Amino acid sequence: MNEYIKKTGIKEDLVSIVIPAYNCGDFIGITLNSIIKQTYYNWEAIVIDDCSRDNTAEIVGSFITIEDRIRYYKLDTNSGAAVARNMGIDLAKGKFIAFLDSDDVWVPEKLSKQIEFMKQNSYNFTCTSYDKIDELGKYLNRTIQAKAKSNYDGILKRNPGNSTVIYNADILGKFKIPDIKKRNDYVMWLQVIKKAEYIYGLEEALGSHRIRSGALSENKNSLVGYHWKVYREIENLSFIKSLYLISYWVIATVFKLR
Repeated sequence: MNEYIKKTGIKEDLVSIVIPAYNCGDFIGITLNSIIKQTYYNWEAIVIDDCSRDNTAEIVGSFITIEDRIRYYKLDTNSGAAVARNMGIDLAKGKFIAFLDSDDVWVPEKLSKQIEFMKQNSYNFTCTSYDKIDELGKYLNRTIQAKAKSNYDGILKRNPGNSTVIYNADILGKFKIPDIKKRNDYVMWLQVIKKAEYIYGLEEALGSHRIRSGALSENKNSLVGYHWKVYREIENLSFIKSLYLISYWVIATVFKLR
């Protein structure tokens, strides 16, 4: 890093990228390549392996031999994405914390544009638009547009894409999430927004979310119960408001409004 500063005269704030991983050997190499290609230099990628049974460890290990900004840790037991994310956050050293799923990808200018967006406007909590791709990386003709500005109620109705979010940990602190199997990223953003007040959206697609058959997020029916748990047990919302939000989410999902 010091050599980079000497050569360029540029001092960038460190961005910690938290990547929970489980049986993602087919994709994590593509994900890590998209980080290495970033035009923003000062980052650390923290891969937390949730006891994968495939070649995830070998793939990440091959990258570590050529890129010392990537760090790899393996949980002692299979514990779920929430535990993996919390460990990554504990280990993060950066002023900014970013999140990237182990099968998603970023465009090369993702960090440069989003960090500049945050600094120019003094924003502490941001997201971006993103595309949907299939397992082969083919664009599915669907882009999810980020809202320019949302508050707590806005996030309740429209969760930002996990792999698009960055927040300023120096200002907001670090956030831990309860051990919930699904929608743990959603719970985290609801925690952050209470401190940040608003999340600001950069209305440019700077990454892609991969749709995989059998992925946790694709089982929409089971997600209804997790949404109810978030609203009633974690956020302590009223029965009426929780029912309204569940109905809104179902309609938005069926008609692909988000």
